[in-house]
Amino acid sequence: MPVAISVAVRPVRGYTVAMASSTLRNHRVAVFVWLAALAIGCASFEGARLYQSGTEALDRGDATLAIAQLERAAQLVPEASEIQNHLGLAYQAAGRRQDAESAFQRAVDLDCTNDAAVENLRVVQAYRHSRVQP
Repeated sequence: MPVAISVAVRPVRGYTVAMASSTLRNHRVAVFVWLAALAIGCASFEGARLYQSGTEALDRGDATLAIAQLERAAQLVPEASEIQNHLGLAYQAAGRRQDAESAFQRAVDLDCTNDAAVENLRVVQAYRHSRVQP
């Protein structure tokens, strides 16, 4: 059965998040498979698993667990812009704005067409600039 994967951008908690969907029942399964296919090897599969569980922790509001899992995923799959974007969201949820901005910047550096990361970076930079100016 062929699997078609598409990506939609939607706002979540003031940030833009890229969500994958597919002909599979669960869109996160499609993201998991896609991330695992980024590179061959166990590290990629473990990175994809950590990305999935970190994203689920973030969805539940557990920023601490999300950060731990997404940081490890980023170590295992350093070329994945989506992992960096979600790591930025987790940092933001934990109030770590500087870390969030750095993660969003890495996501954009890895893939300048990652619209969710571009928008998230724009939002945190605009917030930072509004706080600096009197």
